[in-house]
Amino acid sequence: MNLCVVGTGYVGLVSGACFADLGNQVICVDIDEEKIAGLKEGKMPIYEPGLKEIVDENYNNGNLDFTTSLARGIKESDIIFIAVGTPSTEEGGADLSAVESVARSVAEQINDYKIVINKSTVPVGTGDWVEDLISDNKEADYDFDVVSCPEFLREGSAVSDTMNPDRIIIGSNNEKAAQVLDELHQDFEAPILHTDRYSAEMIKYAANAFLATKISFINEIANICERTGANVEEVAQGIGMDHRISDKFLRSGVGFGGACFPKDTRAIVSTAKEHGYDFKVVSATVEVNQLQKKTLVKKLKKELPELEGRTIAVLGLSFKPNTDDMREAPSRTVIKELLEAGAEVKAYDPIAMDEAQEIFSDDIDYAEDAYSAIENTDALLLVTEWEEFQNLDLKRVKELLNNPLFIDGRNCYQPEKMEELGFTYYSVGRPVVKAEDRG
Repeated sequence: MNLCVVGTGYVGLVSGACFADLGNQVICVDIDEEKIAGLKEGKMPIYEPGLKEIVDENYNNGNLDFTTSLARGIKESDIIFIAVGTPSTEEGGADLSAVESVARSVAEQINDYKIVINKSTVPVGTGDWVEDLISDNKEADYDFDVVSCPEFLREGSAVSDTMNPDRIIIGSNNEKAAQVLDELHQDFEAPILHTDRYSAEMIKYAANAFLATKISFINEIANICERTGANVEEVAQGIGMDHRISDKFLRSGVGFGGACFPKDTRAIVSTAKEHGYDFKVVSATVEVNQLQKKTLVKKLKKELPELEGRTIAVLGLSFKPNTDDMREAPSRTVIKELLEAGAEVKAYDPIAMDEAQEIFSDDIDYAEDAYSAIENTDALLLVTEWEEFQNLDLKRVKELLNNPLFIDGRNCYQPEKMEELGFTYYSVGRPVVKAEDRG
């Protein structure tokens, strides 16, 4: 099939490349000329394992192309995916200005029957709004359908998630369009759920809100464990063995970030408010997550009440491993609090250093590797659980630190081991280990 994917972020670029890999003719469109030029040269605008290989292969074999011409993409395609950003507004809702721009372009350029798919995460009713925009502004008398087909990929495993989905949701009010999308998705060999558009739009928000709630829930349990002497890892294992709960998303830590969970939880709360309902559970999820991001510095201040003039190492800047995405990453809150307290920050991340420099400029020192970040610092804060940070030479770490103070925001190490090595070690929801002499 001939597809146009508008937007070359995580959703658009990965989706376009994967559809091309299945034999479709795909045109990816973006207004960013530099990004499109880079893609044609094999330069990826995002870090995602396996993405460059699949993009390069399909660009070279002619299944995948890149352009800044949305008109071309619309005219040469039968199916148009809207995969543009829908960031939070100041009120917490979704900014649909990019979606509106694409819809108006479809209206202007439509030259045959088209299926327009909302792949972006959008509030309930957006499909109706897009349909009205195209109908009211189209310049030629051609039919079209608007469908909701939400994505469920995870940054860091987006290619695998796209090619091996748990399910495919097709929200359509037209049987003809639904049948075409059945055919488009048949090679994925995943169960397909057909719904109306409203339900499909709600499914995406509901799924992310539920997963985010599990994370905030276990973080609340972790905070109680710290006060009672219980071990959150054992608690999570015990409740996760209940098949009704499962062990997924029950790992405590310093909070969630990224492009989806923070934005989507705020958006569903905003949608509920617009319809006269106070969504207390997810409102609390959002609040807990914001507070959780501040727990690392609170623990640090228990050992170093005065941070003025101290140098603190921060390992991990992206919101999760295997991505360079720092949108709403816990590291941003941690570093901001450290700087406000007068500390100097030495930071390192395997992938997200360029992104960090865009955010923090020269306010922090950027190390060449983990050990350079740790050397001659007064404490180590581990924020993102990159594999290399889970396999540090701990004896070397202790030698490099001015004080053996290790604050682990992802529970990468066992307290017993850290006690044996002589660290003062704080984690999340587990007993604190105190070094006999921190120097």
